[in-house]
Amino acid sequence: MLTKRIIPCLDVDAGRVVKGASFVNLRDAGDPAELAARYDQEGGDELVFLDITASAQSRDTMVDVVRRVSEQVFIPLTVGGGIRTVDDVRRMLRAGADKVSVNTAAVNQPALLSDGAGQFGSQCMVLAIDARRVAPGHRASARAPLDLALQEGSRWEVYTHGGRTPTGLDALRWAIRGVELGAGEILLTSMDADGQLSGYDLDLTRVISQSVPVPVIASGGAGTLEHLYQAFTQGLADAVLAASIFHFGTYSIAQAKDYLDERGIPVRREPAAASRAG
Repeated sequence: MLTKRIIPCLDVDAGRVVKGASFVNLRDAGDPAELAARYDQEGGDELVFLDITASAQSRDTMVDVVRRVSEQVFIPLTVGGGIRTVDDVRRMLRAGADKVSVNTAAVNQPALLSDGAGQFGSQCMVLAIDARRVAPGHRASARAPLDLALQEGSRWEVYTHGGRTPTGLDALRWAIRGVELGAGEILLTSMDADGQLSGYDLDLTRVISQSVPVPVIASGGAGTLEHLYQAFTQGLADAVLAASIFHFGTYSIAQAKDYLDERGIPVRREPAAASRAG
């Protein structure tokens, strides 16, 4: 049975890890390289590094910070934020990333997914989707094509530029299309739940997980270990991403894995750093 992954997330702004609620009200959480080393030692299965203001500020990802982080970890590293071209993908991989996460650029240039997958393999291309629930009976941005406009019922709209720009894209349809283009994984963040510590959007996670043939990482809302369990059992996620509960010491990764293991969720128990050293 495939193990479920626990993935700490480093949201980086101006070279520091930050954490907010629903993409606003950011507070400092520490140095990215130091946190990366800690999570590697604690047994994190992977690490996600997101330069959360790169796209909004129309600048490149902070390569020097990515390099410093990659030097601290033996676990797979995914880097996102400000990646717009295949050359950007190549630069991140050379800086130490194992995968790249694309959101804004993928919406603006869907061919980036297919071009990146063609050159580096679909396993390197992660489609990040920041989604906000749309109230029943309401439509998303009027500029969206009719066949992608949100219809009545439980629907979620894709946002870009670090959650600042509504696109009118239906999150489910975009996830399916992104995988068809070459994405090998979906990093799915509920903007409504992000930083609220009240649990993942299980409806959103389950809908996407059931509709694509690639792994889905649930993101946004973890406040308790039970929330992680729910993401796997009710949301059908392949991995959970969390920030606040780990950054501020509410729980350790070991505690999370103990909790999940006791409830029958298969998890990797040996820290990657220890296994590499052996």
